[in-house]
Amino acid sequence: MPPTLLRHGLIAAAVLMLTACTGLMRHPQPLPLLDYQPESFDASAFSRHYAARPARTCEAARRALLSQGYVLAATAADQVTARKYFQPDVEHHVQLEFKIVCAPEAGDSSASMAFASGLKDQYVIRKAKESASVGVGGIGSLSLPIEGGMDALVKVSSETVTNRALYERLFDLVSEHLSQAVEPPASEPAAPPAAAALPQPTIILLHSAALPPPMAAAAASAPQPAASTPEPAASAAE
Repeated sequence: MPPTLLRHGLIAAAVLMLTACTGLMRHPQPLPLLDYQPESFDASAFSRHYAARPARTCEAARRALLSQGYVLAATAADQVTARKYFQPDVEHHVQLEFKIVCAPEAGDSSASMAFASGLKDQYVIRKAKESASVGVGGIGSLSLPIEGGMDALVKVSSETVTNRALYERLFDLVSEHLSQAVEPPASEPAAPPAAAALPQPTIILLHSAALPPPMAAAAASAPQPAASTPEPAASAAE
């Protein structure tokens, strides 16, 4: 085949592949946003009064969630958060999280109000898409989306639990554990760190040679006269 015809054939194949890729990569139009406002405030749906201090109420809530297989995510003296995982079928995964906050009652130090809120997240298993590059001489490389074989969990919904009966059962379970719950002792404030002691200077005594007194030093520094030569003694004859 002549090189010219081969080049034209490769260009035509590349154009067809690019058109097919454009059709695969085209995404559907996003759904319009809905003016969805189902909120209806009800003070008795997510809270309950307990004749116990907030720390003791939250301790009972912690025990109630642990008794149902929940895993503690965060805990404090006045709140507790726990999660539980479900799998209705092989392709669906559900995560349920409850957060309970205990607040003191005004005018009564031995009473508290527990507020509970549940969050439900749903996931599905979907194939992960991978891209492969195909090189075409004279044009370059094209990236094609290819369905991969690796599965991944994708979140499809997240909503607040509004089932009133579920909250009623949770609060009743907290009441059952309240009789045996013990208020955790208040943690004492940590003592401030002691100031670091400054290093004491080290005194080293050096034994130096005794210095001469001032007079001796002056005498030692003055030039000494030359020693006189003794005259020969007179002979005995003289």
